Amino acid sequence: MKKLLLIGIVLLISVALPISASATQYENKPYHWGFKKSKNHQPASIAQEPFAPLIPKYESFFIGNIEEKELYLTFDNGYENGYTEKVLDVLLEKKVPAAFFVTGHYLKDQPHLVKRMVKEGHTVGNHSWHHPDLTTVSDARLKEELDKVKSEYEALTGKKDMTYLRPPRGIFSERTLALSKQLGYTNVFWSLAYKDWETDNQKGWKYAYDKIMQQVHPGAIMLLHSVSKDNAEALGKVIDDLRKQGYTFKSLDALLFDDPMQNAR
Repeated sequence: MKKLLLIGIVLLISVALPISASATQYENKPYHWGFKKSKNHQPASIAQEPFAPLIPKYESFFIGNIEEKELYLTFDNGYENGYTEKVLDVLLEKKVPAAFFVTGHYLKDQPHLVKRMVKEGHTVGNHSWHHPDLTTVSDARLKEELDKVKSEYEALTGKKDMTYLRPPRGIFSERTLALSKQLGYTNVFWSLAYKDWETDNQKGWKYAYDKIMQQVHPGAIMLLHSVSKDNAEALGKVIDDLRKQGYTFKSLDALLFDDPMQNAR
């Protein structure tokens, strides 16, 4: 009888804790995403970073097939600054897929833009509800941050396809990678970016264009922020000129499910 009671208690605990009770075994040392930028259009690298082994271990990725001239456009959308509609217009005109990582604020504040993203075939990923440093929150809070975004997205769009996560602020740990993986997410980092999010320090479309074109490389996952006026104005020419160089633009689904070379170079 005692044995049956004990089994019952264990089963109740397992049901109540959707995240593995062994989560505490993972190190929670915070890492800020960093990489060696591309030079001469060679692939960016994280080989020199202490977190490099964690990326393939938890089936995360930051770069695609470096043998192919394929690119993956991603945008982080924490709030709206009036330029996402222009970005979507360009993507529609050029027939380019992109991924938009949204916060809870963005879902509540810009539901029509999220619906448009889905309608026009883009991927919508999770950027957490409040945009916290996930290494500083409890397991339960981490789950809540991600679940609330997914639930709001599903209620808004009727879609149940939110499987990609971009850690807020680019901060992560082995623990956050492990827990988010248990929740069904693939962490998506990046291999091309520049300081584009300062809305009071925009420098013109040519600056954005040059920063992107200088770093581009085969397999690049490009991180841009749609709060940037420069990005919105440069995007069309960026796409046209990269296509002239032989690049093609693909979705994250094509990257993940075509089983490309995902490595930590």
